[in-house]
Amino acid sequence: MPDYPQTSRIKSKPLGKGIFHRALLSEFAGNGLLVFAVLLGIIVVSQLIRLLSDAVSGLIAVEGVLALLGFSAMNYLPVLISVSLFLSILLTLSRSYRDSEMVVWFCSGIGLTRWIRPVLWYAMPVVALIALLSLVLSPWALKKADEFKKKLESRDDVTAATPGMFRESKQADRMYFIENVDAGSNRVGNIFVQSEQNGKVGTMVARQGLQETLPNGDRFLVLLNGTRYEGNPGQRDYRIVEFERYAMRIDAAPIRQAEPHLRTMSTLELLQNRTNWSVSELHWRVGLPLSAAVLALLAIPLGYVNPRAGRSLNLILAIVLYMLYNNMISVSNAWVGQGKLLPGIGLVGIHTAMLAITVLMFYRRMTLLSVRRMKPKERPDANLQPKAGDLLSGSSVMESPHQKTEGTIDSSLSGKGEPG
Repeated sequence: MPDYPQTSRIKSKPLGKGIFHRALLSEFAGNGLLVFAVLLGIIVVSQLIRLLSDAVSGLIAVEGVLALLGFSAMNYLPVLISVSLFLSILLTLSRSYRDSEMVVWFCSGIGLTRWIRPVLWYAMPVVALIALLSLVLSPWALKKADEFKKKLESRDDVTAATPGMFRESKQADRMYFIENVDAGSNRVGNIFVQSEQNGKVGTMVARQGLQETLPNGDRFLVLLNGTRYEGNPGQRDYRIVEFERYAMRIDAAPIRQAEPHLRTMSTLELLQNRTNWSVSELHWRVGLPLSAAVLALLAIPLGYVNPRAGRSLNLILAIVLYMLYNNMISVSNAWVGQGKLLPGIGLVGIHTAMLAITVLMFYRRMTLLSVRRMKPKERPDANLQPKAGDLLSGSSVMESPHQKTEGTIDSSLSGKGEPG
């Protein structure tokens, strides 16, 4: 009989770290991008509605809506990324528990603490991005937005007028209405201007107008081929004057000078300005990346879901803890600004407390199963076992058919041994 070809035995390899890390990082990134896109869409839509409402009311120019929307979205990015990081880890672990995938990982020798490493691999670049946005880009965006608003407020009345809308001058002595504007030729069409001069109300209507700038810098709105109505209708001093050219001086509003807000100051300026409120603002900026790192670790024990129980309990607990954490950071920063709390305690106190809560939740989740296993369990049929005295006396136990059979056999054997 010919020998069959023999092959060497291949030993099974332990579960590699690469499979575990790649599976988690890909799912973390997918969930994080999805959550971030949803949150960013909500913020952008809400801010766009607010800015369009201000533009319709004449508070800001229509051409400044997109710029202000970009600056506003950049201001919200650190908080949005932090929430996306927390929810992406939480949703990934919750799905693993619901689909019993965690059982596979646990049986492969991967405990709960082994999740810390892939979570940190995923969270640390995101935390670094949050720190960059919080410390550098967000203050810059707020500063540019404030400068852009001041520039829009300093425009003259004609430039600020929106075609098809009535616009009151900044001095509250004129009312403008312009039907259309030709940006190429600097001309406006179908103009309506109502002003008050020497106690008399005058209304001017012209088919066309243009803006002129004198060599000394003075600007004028020149109305061409129009009519001026002056006085109150029905009175004897009411006049109607037709003109070919009528010039009105345009007063440019001065640029508003205001104290720089703390949120628009750079981080270096906050470090140089050692007041309580500047330290409070600095704590807020530093606290955003710190809280994101703590929340990433907190999501690991919070992701536990009992498949036989409710699936939304951990999400409710996570939302409550996040809101409590965020509110306590705001309260501690306010206390630091008011001088009620030391700066060092205000910076590390809340984060240390939340990190301690994270460690306790890890300890509880890791020891819960071991305590259940060490707890002695009572056998359900402990009271149904026959006692030694009953066997010797030949009594039978009637609660169980199996025990009844054993009692009958013992009785028959004892009966055969007795003398007749």
